Amino acid sequence: MDDALIPKGVKRCPLPEFLMKLGPVVVVLIWGIVAMFMCWFKGLNQTNMNDSYGFALWIWADLTVIALGGGAFFTGLLRYIIGKDKLKNIINFAVLVGFICYSSALLILAIDIGQPLRGWFIFWHANVHSMLTEVAFCLTCYFGVLTIEYLPLVLENRQVDQVSFFHHLSHNMHEVMPIFAATGAFLSFFHQGSLGGVAGVLFGRPFAFREGILIWPWTFFLFTWSAAAYGPCFTIMLAKITEKITKKKLIKDDVYALLAKISGWMMATYIMAKIIDTWYWAVVTAPSKGQGFMEFYSDNAFYGIWILILEIVVGGVIPAAILITRKGRSTPALLMIAVVLAVIGVSVNRWVMVLQVMAVPVLTFEGWPMYYPSWQEVATTLLPVAYGILLVAFSYRYLPVFPQEAELNPIDLESDETAESVTASETADAKLSPAKA
Repeated sequence: MDDALIPKGVKRCPLPEFLMKLGPVVVVLIWGIVAMFMCWFKGLNQTNMNDSYGFALWIWADLTVIALGGGAFFTGLLRYIIGKDKLKNIINFAVLVGFICYSSALLILAIDIGQPLRGWFIFWHANVHSMLTEVAFCLTCYFGVLTIEYLPLVLENRQVDQVSFFHHLSHNMHEVMPIFAATGAFLSFFHQGSLGGVAGVLFGRPFAFREGILIWPWTFFLFTWSAAAYGPCFTIMLAKITEKITKKKLIKDDVYALLAKISGWMMATYIMAKIIDTWYWAVVTAPSKGQGFMEFYSDNAFYGIWILILEIVVGGVIPAAILITRKGRSTPALLMIAVVLAVIGVSVNRWVMVLQVMAVPVLTFEGWPMYYPSWQEVATTLLPVAYGILLVAFSYRYLPVFPQEAELNPIDLESDETAESVTASETADAKLSPAKA
Protein backbone atom coordinates (compact mmCIF):
# COMPACT_ATOMS: atom_id res chain seq x y z
CA MET A 1 0.00 0.00 0.00
CA ASP A 2 2.84 2.37 0.89
CA ASP A 3 4.56 1.79 -2.47
CA ALA A 4 1.37 2.81 -4.28
CA LEU A 5 1.57 6.24 -2.64
CA ILE A 6 5.16 6.94 -3.70
CA PRO A 7 5.60 9.10 -6.84
CA LYS A 8 6.09 7.10 -10.01
CA GLY A 9 9.62 6.63 -11.31
CA VAL A 10 11.43 7.02 -7.97
CA LYS A 11 12.40 4.77 -5.10
CA ARG A 12 12.07 5.26 -1.38
CA CYS A 13 13.46 3.31 1.57
CA PRO A 14 11.18 0.75 3.28
CA LEU A 15 8.51 2.28 5.48
CA PRO A 16 9.81 0.79 8.80
CA GLU A 17 13.28 2.22 8.11
CA PHE A 18 11.75 5.59 7.21
CA LEU A 19 9.74 5.75 10.43
CA MET A 20 12.69 4.58 12.54
CA LYS A 21 14.92 7.38 11.20
CA LEU A 22 12.28 9.93 12.16
CA GLY A 23 12.12 8.61 15.73
CA PRO A 24 14.44 11.24 17.30
CA VAL A 25 12.56 14.02 15.51
CA VAL A 26 9.27 12.76 16.95
CA VAL A 27 10.81 12.81 20.44
CA VAL A 28 11.76 16.50 20.00
CA LEU A 29 8.26 17.18 18.66
CA ILE A 30 6.62 15.60 21.73
CA TRP A 31 8.99 17.55 24.03
CA GLY A 32 7.94 20.77 22.33
CA ILE A 33 4.24 19.91 22.55
CA VAL A 34 4.56 19.23 26.30
CA ALA A 35 6.25 22.62 26.80
CA MET A 36 3.60 24.31 24.66
CA PHE A 37 0.75 22.96 26.77
CA MET A 38 2.60 23.95 29.94
CA CYS A 39 2.72 27.53 28.65
CA TRP A 40 -0.97 27.41 27.79
CA PHE A 41 -2.18 25.84 31.04
CA LYS A 42 0.28 27.43 33.51
CA GLY A 43 0.86 30.74 31.74
CA LEU A 44 3.82 32.69 30.43
CA ASN A 45 5.51 32.44 33.83
CA GLN A 46 7.00 29.29 32.31
CA THR A 47 9.29 31.58 30.34
CA ASN A 48 12.16 33.83 31.42
CA MET A 49 10.66 36.91 29.80
CA ASN A 50 10.52 39.95 32.06
CA ASP A 51 10.03 43.72 32.00
CA SER A 52 13.21 44.12 29.94
CA TYR A 53 12.41 41.27 27.57
CA GLY A 54 8.76 41.29 26.64
CA PHE A 55 9.92 39.96 23.27
CA ALA A 56 12.38 37.13 23.58
CA LEU A 57 13.43 33.85 21.98
CA TRP A 58 10.00 33.11 20.51
CA ILE A 59 9.68 36.39 18.71
CA TRP A 60 13.22 36.16 17.39
CA ALA A 61 12.37 32.71 16.02
CA ASP A 62 9.10 34.08 14.63
CA LEU A 63 10.75 36.94 12.76
CA THR A 64 13.53 34.65 11.55
CA VAL A 65 11.29 31.96 10.05
CA ILE A 66 9.19 34.66 8.37
CA ALA A 67 12.35 36.09 6.78
CA LEU A 68 13.63 32.64 5.76
CA GLY A 69 10.21 31.76 4.37
CA GLY A 70 10.55 34.74 2.03
CA GLY A 71 11.99 32.35 -0.53
CA ALA A 72 8.44 31.20 -1.25
CA PHE A 73 6.99 34.56 -2.27
CA PHE A 74 10.13 35.71 -4.09
CA THR A 75 10.63 32.45 -5.99
CA GLY A 76 6.94 32.43 -6.87
CA LEU A 77 7.25 36.01 -8.12
CA LEU A 78 10.25 35.06 -10.26
CA ARG A 79 8.57 31.92 -11.62
CA TYR A 80 5.01 33.05 -12.33
CA ILE A 81 5.19 36.83 -12.75
CA ILE A 82 8.68 37.57 -14.11
CA GLY A 83 8.71 34.32 -16.11
CA LYS A 84 11.84 32.48 -14.95
CA ASP A 85 10.54 29.10 -16.15
CA LYS A 86 13.65 27.23 -15.08
CA LEU A 87 12.61 27.79 -11.47
CA LYS A 88 9.60 25.51 -11.96
CA ASN A 89 11.90 22.72 -10.80
CA ILE A 90 12.42 24.26 -7.37
CA ILE A 91 9.17 26.18 -6.86
CA ASN A 92 7.41 23.17 -5.28
CA PHE A 93 10.10 22.89 -2.65
CA ALA A 94 10.14 26.66 -2.10
CA VAL A 95 6.37 26.59 -1.47
CA LEU A 96 6.81 23.67 0.94
CA VAL A 97 9.51 25.56 2.87
CA GLY A 98 7.36 28.70 2.91
CA PHE A 99 4.34 26.72 4.14
CA ILE A 100 6.42 25.29 6.98
CA CYS A 101 7.88 28.67 7.92
CA TYR A 102 4.58 30.53 7.97
CA SER A 103 2.64 27.81 9.77
CA SER A 104 5.48 27.74 12.31
CA ALA A 105 5.24 31.52 12.71
CA LEU A 106 1.52 31.27 13.45
CA LEU A 107 2.16 28.42 15.89
CA ILE A 108 4.77 30.50 17.72
CA LEU A 109 2.33 33.42 17.95
CA ALA A 110 -0.36 31.08 19.29
CA ILE A 111 2.05 30.10 22.08
CA ASP A 112 3.20 33.67 22.68
CA ILE A 113 -0.25 35.16 23.27
CA GLY A 114 -0.73 32.72 26.14
CA GLN A 115 -4.45 32.26 25.50
CA PRO A 116 -4.80 30.94 21.94
CA LEU A 117 -8.57 30.64 22.25
CA ARG A 118 -8.64 34.45 22.21
CA GLY A 119 -6.48 34.71 19.13
CA TRP A 120 -9.47 35.83 17.11
CA PHE A 121 -9.57 39.06 19.15
CA ILE A 122 -6.87 40.56 16.95
CA PHE A 123 -9.23 40.31 13.96
CA TRP A 124 -12.50 41.21 15.65
CA HIS A 125 -11.09 43.91 17.94
CA ALA A 126 -8.37 45.15 15.60
CA ASN A 127 -6.11 47.96 16.77
CA VAL A 128 -6.07 49.97 13.56
CA HIS A 129 -3.17 52.11 14.82
CA SER A 130 -0.80 49.15 15.20
CA MET A 131 1.43 47.81 12.45
CA LEU A 132 1.25 44.43 14.19
CA THR A 133 -2.45 44.28 13.32
CA GLU A 134 -1.58 44.61 9.65
CA VAL A 135 1.13 41.96 10.15
CA ALA A 136 -1.40 39.58 11.68
CA PHE A 137 -3.85 40.07 8.81
CA CYS A 138 -1.20 39.66 6.10
CA LEU A 139 0.44 36.68 7.80
CA THR A 140 -2.87 34.88 8.06
CA CYS A 141 -3.88 35.69 4.49
CA TYR A 142 -0.49 34.72 3.07
CA PHE A 143 -0.59 31.43 4.96
CA GLY A 144 -3.90 30.84 3.19
CA VAL A 145 -2.19 31.58 -0.13
CA LEU A 146 0.63 29.13 0.68
CA THR A 147 -1.94 26.49 1.60
CA ILE A 148 -3.56 26.96 -1.81
CA GLU A 149 -0.14 26.73 -3.49
CA TYR A 150 0.76 23.58 -1.51
CA LEU A 151 -2.59 21.86 -2.10
CA PRO A 152 -1.91 20.92 -5.78
CA LEU A 153 1.14 18.96 -4.61
CA VAL A 154 -1.05 16.92 -2.28
CA LEU A 155 -3.58 16.35 -5.06
CA GLU A 156 -0.78 15.07 -7.33
CA ASN A 157 -0.11 12.11 -5.06
CA ARG A 158 -0.40 8.94 -7.19
CA GLN A 159 -3.50 7.64 -5.44
CA VAL A 160 -5.24 10.98 -4.99
CA ASP A 161 -4.58 11.92 -8.62
CA GLN A 162 -6.54 8.85 -9.78
CA VAL A 163 -9.73 10.50 -8.57
CA SER A 164 -11.00 12.49 -11.55
CA PHE A 165 -12.24 15.42 -9.49
CA PHE A 166 -8.92 15.90 -7.70
CA HIS A 167 -6.98 15.46 -10.94
CA HIS A 168 -8.89 18.26 -12.67
CA LEU A 169 -8.87 20.44 -9.56
CA SER A 170 -5.09 20.20 -9.39
CA HIS A 171 -4.75 21.05 -13.08
CA ASN A 172 -7.05 24.06 -12.80
CA MET A 173 -5.24 25.33 -9.71
CA HIS A 174 -1.95 25.25 -11.62
CA GLU A 175 -3.55 27.37 -14.32
CA VAL A 176 -4.48 30.18 -11.91
CA MET A 177 -1.31 29.96 -9.77
CA PRO A 178 0.13 33.26 -11.13
CA ILE A 179 -2.76 35.07 -9.44
CA PHE A 180 -1.88 33.55 -6.08
CA ALA A 181 1.83 34.22 -6.63
CA ALA A 182 1.08 37.90 -7.24
CA THR A 183 -1.22 38.02 -4.22
CA GLY A 184 1.43 36.37 -2.07
CA ALA A 185 4.10 38.87 -3.18
CA PHE A 186 1.75 41.76 -2.36
CA LEU A 187 0.91 40.41 1.10
CA SER A 188 4.54 39.55 1.86
CA PHE A 189 5.74 43.03 0.95
CA PHE A 190 3.54 44.58 3.60
CA HIS A 191 3.90 42.14 6.46
CA GLN A 192 7.67 41.80 6.00
CA GLY A 193 7.94 45.56 5.88
CA SER A 194 5.69 46.20 8.86
CA LEU A 195 7.72 43.82 11.01
CA GLY A 196 10.70 46.05 10.31
CA GLY A 197 8.59 49.14 10.73
CA VAL A 198 7.67 48.12 14.28
CA ALA A 199 11.35 48.37 15.27
CA GLY A 200 11.96 51.50 13.20
CA VAL A 201 9.30 53.62 14.94
CA LEU A 202 10.54 52.90 18.48
CA PHE A 203 11.81 56.43 19.12
CA GLY A 204 12.40 55.48 22.76
CA ARG A 205 14.85 52.80 21.63
CA PRO A 206 17.58 54.61 19.67
CA PHE A 207 19.24 51.36 18.62
CA ALA A 208 16.24 50.49 16.46
CA PHE A 209 14.82 53.91 15.61
CA ARG A 210 15.31 55.05 12.01
CA GLU A 211 14.40 58.02 9.89
CA GLY A 212 12.01 57.29 7.07
CA ILE A 213 10.16 58.04 3.87
CA LEU A 214 6.77 59.61 4.61
CA ILE A 215 5.25 57.37 7.28
CA TRP A 216 7.58 54.41 6.71
CA PRO A 217 10.94 54.08 8.49
CA TRP A 218 13.78 52.67 6.42
CA THR A 219 13.58 49.40 8.31
CA PHE A 220 10.24 48.79 6.57
CA PHE A 221 11.97 48.46 3.22
CA LEU A 222 15.12 46.80 4.58
CA PHE A 223 13.12 43.94 6.12
CA THR A 224 11.25 43.24 2.86
CA TRP A 225 14.48 43.52 0.86
CA SER A 226 16.36 41.13 3.16
CA ALA A 227 13.57 38.53 3.08
CA ALA A 228 13.60 38.52 -0.73
CA ALA A 229 17.41 38.33 -0.77
CA TYR A 230 18.04 35.75 1.93
CA GLY A 231 14.89 33.61 1.69
CA PRO A 232 15.99 31.80 -1.50
CA CYS A 233 19.32 30.97 0.19
CA PHE A 234 17.39 29.09 2.88
CA THR A 235 15.51 27.19 0.18
CA ILE A 236 18.77 26.26 -1.55
CA MET A 237 20.36 25.22 1.77
CA LEU A 238 17.47 22.92 2.69
CA ALA A 239 17.37 21.43 -0.82
CA LYS A 240 21.10 20.66 -0.60
CA ILE A 241 20.64 19.12 2.85
CA THR A 242 17.78 16.98 1.49
CA GLU A 243 20.05 15.79 -1.34
CA LYS A 244 22.74 14.93 1.21
CA ILE A 245 20.37 12.94 3.40
CA THR A 246 18.68 11.09 0.53
CA LYS A 247 22.00 10.59 -1.35
CA LYS A 248 20.27 11.71 -4.55
CA LYS A 249 20.54 14.60 -6.96
CA LEU A 250 17.15 16.28 -6.84
CA ILE A 251 17.63 19.59 -8.68
CA LYS A 252 19.89 20.42 -11.60
CA ASP A 253 22.84 22.71 -11.00
CA ASP A 254 21.61 25.32 -13.49
CA VAL A 255 18.46 25.80 -11.37
CA TYR A 256 20.54 26.35 -8.26
CA ALA A 257 22.83 28.69 -10.18
CA LEU A 258 19.97 30.86 -11.44
CA LEU A 259 18.31 31.23 -8.04
CA ALA A 260 21.68 31.78 -6.35
CA LYS A 261 22.64 34.46 -8.88
CA ILE A 262 19.41 36.41 -8.36
CA SER A 263 19.66 36.01 -4.60
CA GLY A 264 23.31 37.10 -4.66
CA TRP A 265 22.59 40.35 -6.48
CA MET A 266 19.60 41.05 -4.25
CA MET A 267 21.83 40.43 -1.25
CA ALA A 268 24.61 42.65 -2.63
CA THR A 269 22.26 45.58 -3.14
CA TYR A 270 20.62 45.00 0.22
CA ILE A 271 23.90 44.88 2.12
CA MET A 272 25.01 48.14 0.50
CA ALA A 273 21.76 49.76 1.63
CA LYS A 274 22.23 48.23 5.09
CA ILE A 275 25.77 49.64 5.37
CA ILE A 276 24.53 53.11 4.38
CA ASP A 277 21.67 52.80 6.87
CA THR A 278 24.05 51.74 9.65
CA TRP A 279 26.48 54.58 8.87
CA TYR A 280 23.70 57.20 8.88
CA TRP A 281 22.28 55.82 12.10
CA ALA A 282 25.74 55.87 13.75
CA VAL A 283 26.70 59.42 12.75
CA VAL A 284 23.32 61.18 12.60
CA THR A 285 20.38 59.37 14.21
CA ALA A 286 22.04 58.03 17.37
CA PRO A 287 23.90 61.29 18.23
CA SER A 288 20.65 63.21 17.77
CA LYS A 289 19.21 61.05 20.56
CA GLY A 290 22.16 61.80 22.81
CA GLN A 291 24.00 58.49 22.48
CA GLY A 292 27.30 57.48 20.93
CA PHE A 293 27.86 54.52 18.62
CA MET A 294 29.75 52.29 21.11
CA GLU A 295 27.09 52.80 23.78
CA PHE A 296 24.94 50.34 21.84
CA TYR A 297 27.46 47.53 22.25
CA SER A 298 28.65 45.85 25.42
CA ASP A 299 31.70 43.92 26.56
CA ASN A 300 29.55 40.93 27.46
CA ALA A 301 29.37 37.89 25.21
CA PHE A 302 25.87 38.61 23.89
CA TYR A 303 26.08 42.18 22.68
CA GLY A 304 29.64 42.93 21.59
CA ILE A 305 30.63 44.75 18.41
CA TRP A 306 31.28 41.32 16.91
CA ILE A 307 27.56 40.94 16.34
CA LEU A 308 27.57 43.84 13.85
CA ILE A 309 30.53 42.33 12.00
CA LEU A 310 28.83 38.92 11.96
CA GLU A 311 25.64 40.36 10.50
CA ILE A 312 27.03 42.68 7.84
CA VAL A 313 30.42 41.25 6.85
CA VAL A 314 30.25 37.52 7.56
CA GLY A 315 26.53 37.12 6.90
CA GLY A 316 26.21 39.70 4.13
CA VAL A 317 29.28 40.85 2.24
CA ILE A 318 30.98 37.44 2.03
CA PRO A 319 27.98 35.36 0.82
CA ALA A 320 26.97 38.11 -1.62
CA ALA A 321 30.50 38.19 -3.06
CA ILE A 322 30.41 34.42 -3.54
CA LEU A 323 26.97 34.25 -5.14
CA ILE A 324 27.42 37.08 -7.66
CA THR A 325 30.43 35.33 -9.21
CA ARG A 326 29.93 32.46 -11.63
CA LYS A 327 32.74 30.41 -10.08
CA GLY A 328 31.43 30.96 -6.56
CA ARG A 329 27.87 29.78 -7.20
CA SER A 330 28.95 26.92 -9.50
CA THR A 331 31.33 25.42 -6.91
CA PRO A 332 29.22 23.21 -4.61
CA ALA A 333 31.32 23.84 -1.49
CA LEU A 334 31.37 27.62 -1.98
CA LEU A 335 27.65 27.67 -2.75
CA MET A 336 26.88 25.81 0.48
CA ILE A 337 29.15 28.10 2.50
CA ALA A 338 27.46 31.15 0.99
CA VAL A 339 23.88 30.06 1.69
CA VAL A 340 24.72 28.96 5.25
CA LEU A 341 26.41 32.31 5.97
CA ALA A 342 23.44 34.12 4.45
CA VAL A 343 21.01 32.26 6.71
CA ILE A 344 23.18 33.16 9.71
CA GLY A 345 23.30 36.79 8.58
CA VAL A 346 19.55 37.32 8.35
CA SER A 347 19.01 35.39 11.60
CA VAL A 348 21.46 37.70 13.39
CA ASN A 349 19.68 40.72 11.90
CA ARG A 350 16.39 39.58 13.40
CA TRP A 351 18.18 38.78 16.67
CA VAL A 352 19.51 42.31 17.12
CA MET A 353 16.17 43.82 16.10
CA VAL A 354 14.46 41.89 18.90
CA LEU A 355 16.84 41.13 21.76
CA GLN A 356 19.54 43.77 21.41
CA VAL A 357 16.91 46.48 20.99
CA MET A 358 15.55 45.51 24.39
CA ALA A 359 18.94 45.09 26.05
CA VAL A 360 20.52 48.47 25.21
CA PRO A 361 20.24 50.77 28.29
CA VAL A 362 18.27 53.94 27.58
CA LEU A 363 18.31 55.43 31.10
CA THR A 364 21.37 56.48 33.04
CA PHE A 365 20.69 54.13 35.96
CA GLU A 366 20.10 51.07 33.72
CA GLY A 367 22.61 48.35 32.99
CA TRP A 368 22.71 45.66 30.35
CA PRO A 369 20.10 43.07 31.40
CA MET A 370 20.95 39.50 30.48
CA TYR A 371 18.43 37.04 29.11
CA TYR A 372 18.56 33.25 29.20
CA PRO A 373 15.56 31.36 27.78
CA SER A 374 13.84 28.73 29.91
CA TRP A 375 13.74 25.12 28.75
CA GLN A 376 10.09 25.64 27.81
CA GLU A 377 11.11 28.45 25.44
CA VAL A 378 13.83 26.29 23.91
CA ALA A 379 11.49 23.33 23.51
CA THR A 380 8.72 25.35 21.90
CA THR A 381 11.24 27.02 19.59
CA LEU A 382 12.51 23.59 18.49
CA LEU A 383 8.92 22.37 18.06
CA PRO A 384 8.49 24.04 14.63
CA VAL A 385 11.90 22.69 13.57
CA ALA A 386 10.82 19.11 14.32
CA TYR A 387 7.46 19.71 12.65
CA GLY A 388 9.20 21.11 9.57
CA ILE A 389 11.54 18.10 9.29
CA LEU A 390 8.57 15.73 9.46
CA LEU A 391 6.60 17.63 6.82
CA VAL A 392 9.58 17.75 4.45
CA ALA A 393 10.19 14.03 4.99
CA PHE A 394 6.59 12.97 4.31
CA SER A 395 6.23 15.41 1.40
CA TYR A 396 9.42 14.08 -0.18
CA ARG A 397 8.29 10.50 0.28
CA TYR A 398 4.74 10.79 -1.03
CA LEU A 399 4.48 13.94 -3.16
CA PRO A 400 6.18 15.02 -6.42
CA VAL A 401 8.16 17.80 -4.76
CA PHE A 402 11.17 17.48 -7.09
CA PRO A 403 10.12 17.19 -10.77
CA GLN A 404 13.69 16.40 -11.89
CA GLU A 405 14.31 13.56 -9.46
CA ALA A 406 13.45 10.68 -11.82
CA GLU A 407 15.49 12.23 -14.63
CA LEU A 408 18.54 12.79 -12.42
CA ASN A 409 18.38 9.33 -10.84
CA PRO A 410 17.93 6.94 -13.81
CA ILE A 411 18.73 3.89 -11.67
CA ASP A 412 15.51 4.48 -9.76
CA LEU A 413 13.59 4.77 -13.02
CA GLU A 414 15.12 1.62 -14.50
CA SER A 415 14.49 -0.44 -11.39
CA ASP A 416 10.90 0.81 -11.24
CA GLU A 417 10.31 -0.07 -14.89
CA THR A 418 11.97 -3.47 -14.35
CA ALA A 419 9.69 -4.19 -11.42
CA GLU A 420 6.64 -3.23 -13.47
CA SER A 421 7.76 -5.42 -16.42
CA VAL A 422 8.43 -8.38 -14.08
CA THR A 423 4.97 -8.01 -12.57
CA ALA A 424 3.41 -7.80 -16.03
CA SER A 425 5.40 -10.86 -17.17
CA GLU A 426 4.33 -12.91 -14.15
CA THR A 427 0.70 -11.95 -14.78
CA ALA A 428 0.96 -13.03 -18.43
CA ASP A 429 2.57 -16.36 -17.47
CA ALA A 430 -0.19 -16.99 -14.98
CA LYS A 431 -2.83 -16.44 -17.64
CA LEU A 432 -1.06 -18.73 -20.14
CA SER A 433 -0.27 -21.46 -17.67
CA PRO A 434 -2.89 -21.91 -14.92
CA ALA A 435 -0.89 -24.88 -13.57
CA LYS A 436 2.03 -22.59 -12.77
CA ALA A 437 -0.30 -20.19 -11.02
